[in-house]
Amino acid sequence: MEQVPVATPSQEWILMFQADQKVVPKSVWGRFARSRWVMVWFTQLLYYGTAWLQYNGRQALLFDLDTRRFFLGPLVFYPQDFIYLTGLLIIAALSLFLFTAVAGRVWCGYACPQTVYTEIFMWFERKIEGDRNERLRRAAGPWTAERSSRTLAKNAVWIAFAAFTGFTFVGYFTPIRELTHELITFSIQPWELFWIGFYSLATFGNAGFMREQVCKYMCPYARFQSAMFDKDTLLVTYDEQRGEPRGSRSRKAELIPNKLGACVDCNLCVQVCPTGIDIRKGLQYECIGCAACVDVCDQVMDKMGYARGLVRYSTQNSVQQGWSASQMLRRAFRPRVLVYTAVVWILIAAMAMAIVARDDLRVDVVRDRTVNYRLVENGQIENVYRLNLMNASEYTLQVQTSLLGDNTDVKVVDGQALVLNPTESRWVVVHVQADPDSVHAGSNPITFRIESARLDQGRPLSETVEHIDEPAVFLAPR
Repeated sequence: MEQVPVATPSQEWILMFQADQKVVPKSVWGRFARSRWVMVWFTQLLYYGTAWLQYNGRQALLFDLDTRRFFLGPLVFYPQDFIYLTGLLIIAALSLFLFTAVAGRVWCGYACPQTVYTEIFMWFERKIEGDRNERLRRAAGPWTAERSSRTLAKNAVWIAFAAFTGFTFVGYFTPIRELTHELITFSIQPWELFWIGFYSLATFGNAGFMREQVCKYMCPYARFQSAMFDKDTLLVTYDEQRGEPRGSRSRKAELIPNKLGACVDCNLCVQVCPTGIDIRKGLQYECIGCAACVDVCDQVMDKMGYARGLVRYSTQNSVQQGWSASQMLRRAFRPRVLVYTAVVWILIAAMAMAIVARDDLRVDVVRDRTVNYRLVENGQIENVYRLNLMNASEYTLQVQTSLLGDNTDVKVVDGQALVLNPTESRWVVVHVQADPDSVHAGSNPITFRIESARLDQGRPLSETVEHIDEPAVFLAPR
């Protein structure tokens, strides 16, 4: 039998993996904490409130997957408008680069959904289980009736809030008023129920349990953020020259005779950090720039009678060279920041102009692939096309189809005007006939002209007639 080696007194087991200790942040209040809660209220009112806004008898913001339309107020987008989503994503990416170059991970600290929902869940936790010291005391003791009831109440509130969050998320894809009725009448569809549960579970898990693990290990931004930093990026920094050597002392102790820095080594900056780091060790990728350590350190400095700013938003150049706030801010408008800003605003202006100038009508021309061509009774050659007409406006459109060009021997035989309702998408069959002597054997290029005019109660709203030209091919026998 194989023997298991036993460690002798002179041997020592070395663990190659050390599990992270659970971070239990202490509550803190100050100017940056107030800013975070302003963003919490703003983002959540926007998220939960926008789903209930109505426009012209429908939901103002809706991703209608059944009809493949996206409603944004008076604007209606189709899959063919994917270019606008591409532009929006490019603007978002460049904006993130801009914010990071100026102020580091300010997005993470104040507006990232992970930060916002973690802040909300921790607020529930503090209200039910108490602040850090009280929670740690209970966690170190046995399971009592009080501890069990508080834990159960906390998780119940978390689940309810996460379920409401998931319900609102699905309300952007299924009209939220219809979804509410389905939920009340127990007629909700399986896929809707699945996505409510999935998003609820994701919110509950990320904000309730994983918390800082998402920022430290799952978020890719933490890994490539340093590529966007430079020595003039505004970051949460510890003034080592002023703070060291650190040490505890009474409030009446003088710094110079005792050869002490301003840091009293109270460790509160670590206790309030949502990712559990020590800012005094320098810039670390786990820092999300929330400035909780700045708030608590300023409070300690006030109690000790020292100047604020031992931990503050500053830049590497400012700390090293002792710049004033005005000198530091002047360096914020450096070339890379100006280039990012210019590019972002140019893209925003170009995208806005493109949306304003876009046509109300979208057209896709598809040939009938079952028959290339056919001969009809009058000896004409006929090709059949299917036109997908999409009304991207809130107006009724009168649409008429014809062919562009002077050749009257090639014409649309069923190009009568039709009415397209607001936001309606419709497939229309169009027959094109040609005299055999007027076309070449094989393929002949043609161009459809689709004209549209806005209607109001059956009458033209204006004399302006817009048109779209779509190329196609007319096939003739060889």
